[in-house]
Amino acid sequence: MSDSAQKKDDVKMHLKDLRSELKKMHLAVTEELILPEPDDVKTLMSKMDILLKVIESK
Repeated sequence: MSDSAQKKDDVKMHLKDLRSELKKMHLAVTEELILPEPDDVKTLMSKMDILLKVIESK
């Protein structure tokens, strides 16, 4: 597998993980009326920032 293809697969995997975490957070807010912990939001934002840096470095 080429380096470019590997990076693309890594980005896809990270996006799937972020999407899953955001869906869980969304369900908690909309169905259970529970706001996420600030640290959880900060962690997701940090993960998205890291992913954005990887994408921009291409």
